[in-house]
Amino acid sequence: MPVLTLAALLGGCRSSGAPSRSAMLGFWFGMGLFGAGVTWIYVSLHDFGAMPIPIAVGALIILCAYLSLFPALGCWLLTRLRPASAVGWALLAAVLWMLCEWLRGTLFTGFPWLAIGYTQAPHSPLAGFAPIVGVYGISILVVFSAALLALWLETGLRQWRYGLAVLTVGIIGYGLQEITWVEPEGEPVTVSLLQGNIAQDLKWRADQIENSMETYAKLILESDSRLIVTPEISIPLFSDIVPPAYLAYLAEHARNNRGDVLIGLAERDDDNGDAYYNTMFSLGTAPEQSYRKHHLVPFGEFIPLKPIFGWVIQVLQIPLTDFSRGSLEQQPMTIAGQRVAVNICYEDVFGEEIIRQLPQATLLVNVSNDAWFGRSIGPQQHLQISQMRALETGRYMLRATNTGVTAIIDERGRVLDTIEIFTTAALHGQAQGFTGATPYVRMGNYPALGFSLLIVCFGLLSVFRSARKTR
Repeated sequence: MPVLTLAALLGGCRSSGAPSRSAMLGFWFGMGLFGAGVTWIYVSLHDFGAMPIPIAVGALIILCAYLSLFPALGCWLLTRLRPASAVGWALLAAVLWMLCEWLRGTLFTGFPWLAIGYTQAPHSPLAGFAPIVGVYGISILVVFSAALLALWLETGLRQWRYGLAVLTVGIIGYGLQEITWVEPEGEPVTVSLLQGNIAQDLKWRADQIENSMETYAKLILESDSRLIVTPEISIPLFSDIVPPAYLAYLAEHARNNRGDVLIGLAERDDDNGDAYYNTMFSLGTAPEQSYRKHHLVPFGEFIPLKPIFGWVIQVLQIPLTDFSRGSLEQQPMTIAGQRVAVNICYEDVFGEEIIRQLPQATLLVNVSNDAWFGRSIGPQQHLQISQMRALETGRYMLRATNTGVTAIIDERGRVLDTIEIFTTAALHGQAQGFTGATPYVRMGNYPALGFSLLIVCFGLLSVFRSARKTR
């Protein structure tokens, strides 16, 4: 489906003739894409953030309009630089789209949600490219295929070479799926991923904290797995005020299992009383370790440009809106016989950050509270993003979420098991640790970025030469 819709967009740009018209096509394409794809933001703002409907709707429209500027920019540049060669035009379309996606995922802390490459995880032939070039590289291939389809349609399907080229890309992707980039390390570890199903409108109420503690204690004590994982801030307390006996009880159970529990808490900095973190702590057989969330959610965990947007704090009823960032160079936790790279909620959207703990890590763990999304498409989108991270890194991804989607994802991005959303349950299974590094782990986004910039330089050179000839 994305290939067809993108082919229609690119065909329109190719026939428009004017960069401004192409930009408008790209903008309205973006409004459709993001207007349908990030509706869960309204749920977060209004249903759980208590933002009045007009303001929440207005904020969503403004966000979608901002995000739509990036496809608009790509379409404008494509028409402005338009090379004479048809295949050159298709390549330029693909790399411009990817560069605009990368820019969207980088500026102002980034919002890479709905990158086109995610649509190919995990069963598309193009998923075979993920361990090599990552999600942005797959975006290049998706848009390149769409551009070739647009060219094929332009010729009335007479030029079969365009269709053959699309087929060739898919065949190569299938072939790449047969390559083994990583290898198992040791025996599989038993895991339990806990889903407390604590309603978002109750989670932070003082009279509900005991209920959260009892829910997770019950789920933990019912598990005999070596690795037990609770969601992001599963107990809505600062770590220094959680009853020590409660944590000691959970740690003792983990030791009896010859393993460890990962528990989510807020953490205050002893040296700086104003600083607090979104943290995962380990309890059990291994020495206590922790991971502090680094990539925070704008307006959810911190307020950017406070002199301008400070008023948002007064409108949104969101607790702890001024988290501090953990270190960028944190190392995997050595727990339950594995080296576990933890990422919290929104962090797994940034593949280039996930690989910082690799290839040392043998497992990936994502903990989240997607209750903020309600019964929207957000949790399923987040699951697919985690599947892409597993594909890129060649590692199992274990997802423990408050309300879903809690899942075990294997190193090829396939969901092995999950539990029903909005239920209180534990997902029990096994996870295989892996060692080794995929090309993406070693090089990140640099190959896709370098290739894209090179093609753009050729496009600029072509325009420059054409301008000189017309003088």
